Amino acid sequence: MKKNLLFLAAVFLFTAAINAQTQKIGYVDSQVILAQLPSAIKAQNDLDALTNKWSAHLDSMRTKYQQDLANYQQQSTTMTENAKLAAQKKLVNEENEILNYNKEKFAQGTGEIYKKQDEIFGPVKKRIYNAIDEVAKKESMKFVFDKAGDVVLLYADPQYDITYKVLDLLKTGGN
Repeated sequence: MKKNLLFLAAVFLFTAAINAQTQKIGYVDSQVILAQLPSAIKAQNDLDALTNKWSAHLDSMRTKYQQDLANYQQQSTTMTENAKLAAQKKLVNEENEILNYNKEKFAQGTGEIYKKQDEIFGPVKKRIYNAIDEVAKKESMKFVFDKAGDVVLLYADPQYDITYKVLDLLKTGGN
């Protein structure tokens, strides 16, 4: 009984080792794809334009606040108490508007810029993932890693790099 169990264990380990050797693993460099794919470039340009627009508006709000603050500091000595309080209240409101606008547009993870990024890049990412899936299936790969992602890929044999196959598929409209 023990011999049969040992024999079965040996056969199982041998089979597992053979299967492990035939598993194909590939990788892509998503930074290369994003830098060369026209739809990704357009999406990035659209996002940059929106960010620049919001940043410019924020800068103009800050400039106006700085001007109003400087005016208040120059004129405060000649203002009545009621005028000072009104001017201070106006400055506090401007400061709050700046903070709220900055938070609304740029807050880490919750700002509108992150929602727009998902909206603008969503279709591009879907196309890329579909192309990776198609190339991986065509190449009989079991795993595909992203060289540029959070997964640390310390070494990769270039023969398993499917970045340009994915990029070609995306550019030729296959996906």
